[in-house]
Amino acid sequence: MPSLEQLAQQLDPATAVLLTVECQEGVVGRDSALPELAEEARASGALANVARLVARAHETGVQVMHAVAERRPDGRGANRNARLFKAAGRLPVQQHAGTKAVRVAEPVAVADEDLVVRRLHGLSPLAGTDVDALLRNLGCRTLIVTGVSANVAIPNAVFDAVNLGYTVVVPADAIAGVPADYTPAMIRNTLALVATVTSTEDVLASWKQAGPAPRT
Repeated sequence: MPSLEQLAQQLDPATAVLLTVECQEGVVGRDSALPELAEEARASGALANVARLVARAHETGVQVMHAVAERRPDGRGANRNARLFKAAGRLPVQQHAGTKAVRVAEPVAVADEDLVVRRLHGLSPLAGTDVDALLRNLGCRTLIVTGVSANVAIPNAVFDAVNLGYTVVVPADAIAGVPADYTPAMIRNTLALVATVTSTEDVLASWKQAGPAPRT
């Protein structure tokens, strides 16, 4: 892991953005379409750590962005070209636009200044969405990626952000996937090759040292 000094340089509140990925009721909430993933996100402490990072970001002036996956009730425009999409279409809980399932889940707080980006297709929070344009308009240089799942959306987000030229920071204890032992293996063997892997505590400590720096 990097030193706090190195991490602080990457996590400058003026140029860092905290991204939460699919931390929504229908994914990690009590009535999740994916109860095993929801249980792991809560039992591992990952969701609680996402909430802690979001709270400190709000205090420090770091921009927060929530990436939400949803679909129209009629499925128009949604992917059907992979087993994952077909299986999702048969789940008892659907991530339909405008429903409780696509609200950001507790204990993650959404502030007025947060940006919520919703996608109707694909696997990535970045590809084919407004995220990249918004990050560039915000002056973002470092993207902090948190949320679920370590199986699909998180690596997609990290790879896409790196390909777009952002420095990526991953607090390893603020992401979750299934089974539980898959996440650390994926981080160690994949994400560590392209992103700065750290911990929630070190990110919080870095921002505590930096103090508030609201964006203009």
